[in-house]
Amino acid sequence: MKKWIWIGVVAVVVIFFYATYNGFVNKEEGLKTAWSNVETQYQRRADLIPNLVNTVKGYAAHESQTFEAVTEARAKATSINLSADDLTPGKLAEFQQAQAQVRSALGRLIAVSESYPDLKANQNFLELQAQLEGTENRISVARKEFNEVAKTYNVAVRRFPANLVAKLFGFGQKPYFEAAEGTETAPRVQF
Repeated sequence: MKKWIWIGVVAVVVIFFYATYNGFVNKEEGLKTAWSNVETQYQRRADLIPNLVNTVKGYAAHESQTFEAVTEARAKATSINLSADDLTPGKLAEFQQAQAQVRSALGRLIAVSESYPDLKANQNFLELQAQLEGTENRISVARKEFNEVAKTYNVAVRRFPANLVAKLFGFGQKPYFEAAEGTETAPRVQF
């Protein structure tokens, strides 16, 4: 009789490890997919930037410093490759900082465009600006979805007794996207 009890206990433990491990694998793959969606939206923005810069350049040839800043920020942002397997708080912060520089440079480029009434009426510029605005919204949604998936994953990794399986097989917590510096204060609008 004792033999059957031990077989039952071992079976329950094996099933627990099997189900928990596979649950972590599924959650980790969901996290990787969410991260891939974030990268896709950032890549979309990076692909649009040269078109926007060239459109504005045609109207504002003497604003080269702004164009150089946008181009440099884009180059820096696209040079940082961060995979879902390498997500650490430091690497994610570096990635976010590079993306914030792109956002800032694009803001300056849009501000330059305000000085050129012909440009503001140009259909190509308006379309590219609308695409960039849409992309920024998509980035925001992708980041929010990533954080939700990361939360689900992190909770699963920390819960007892699943945390024992997580530690045993190397499933660790993943960082979240955080708000960029300065976003806690509303921008001033003056007329």
